[in-house]
Amino acid sequence: MDIYYVEDNSGIAETVKEFLGKHGYLVSVFSTIEKAKQAFEKKRPTLVLIDWNMPDGSGNLLCRWIRLHWPDMPVIFLTVRGEARDMISGFGNGADDYVVKPFVPEVLLSRIGALLRRTGDVSGKYLSCGAVSLNREKRQVMYESEEIHLTPSEYQLLLCLLQNKGKIVTREKLLEEIWDCSGNFVNDNTLTVTMKRLRKKLHQPIYLKTVRSIGYCMEEIK
Repeated sequence: MDIYYVEDNSGIAETVKEFLGKHGYLVSVFSTIEKAKQAFEKKRPTLVLIDWNMPDGSGNLLCRWIRLHWPDMPVIFLTVRGEARDMISGFGNGADDYVVKPFVPEVLLSRIGALLRRTGDVSGKYLSCGAVSLNREKRQVMYESEEIHLTPSEYQLLLCLLQNKGKIVTREKLLEEIWDCSGNFVNDNTLTVTMKRLRKKLHQPIYLKTVRSIGYCMEEIK
């Protein structure tokens, strides 16, 4: 399982990464909030560990941002700030648990295990590219903090492109998967019109590319 650890103290970060790695977790460390946000746009983790005081802002604000975009993403604060008002603020902004430094690594491991037993691995139900995210369980599409309402065919088109992010999806494949498989045989222009409506609703994302005479591609964000 993947864990994102937002921590600017390299010594603590490496200690936690090494310890959790021995117990089957793949830990990615981010020394700034901005780097963590960029990682989220490419891939969702199984769980997030957040320090409070970061060079480019408050971990509390990052927690709120995560909760806004991925409501059931497991989040644990791992911070030296252990006063009651800080813990109340952390939980109020969406944290699931709160561990105060210094801490015993085995206790952190137990907290992670307990939280994941309650939530499971939610990372697989989220797909995203740039500011666009899709929750497959709720069939919900967001552009930043704005919910986007799509028709069934628009939703299926976006889902197919996100599932194949970084790959060209041919027009034939899209027509077959979205319409023909339901017995709704349509002409090629239907796909063009649906794509035009989808692009408009998603605020014309630059990473949704047309590959002339072939199909479309949701490009990976570098």
